[in-house]
Amino acid sequence: MYAVIKTGAKQHRVSEGDVLSVEKLAGAKGDEVVFNEVLMVSDDKAVKVGKPFVEGAKVVGQIVAQKKGQKLIVYHMKKRKGFHKKTGHRQNLTSMKITKITA
Repeated sequence: MYAVIKTGAKQHRVSEGDVLSVEKLAGAKGDEVVFNEVLMVSDDKAVKVGKPFVEGAKVVGQIVAQKKGQKLIVYHMKKRKGFHKKTGHRQNLTSMKITKITA
């Protein structure tokens, strides 16, 4: 069984037991998070697609860690002007373990 959820303006395909990184969510390590915005649920028998969300479906996850992602380098340059600027950015992420999918 798997589901497609929407969180942080992104969509993720998840199954029970998966560990994934999503944009930062409020909570501490060990807290439970419920995702109600389920776009699709699939099991062995059928596929349910929502318009836009599947009614009554939810995905429950547990926070494993609050961390920072990889550093992204942002480089700006204007040709023939001698201007260049290099900066970096690290996104705050929440590592989640999916514990239960209900449809």
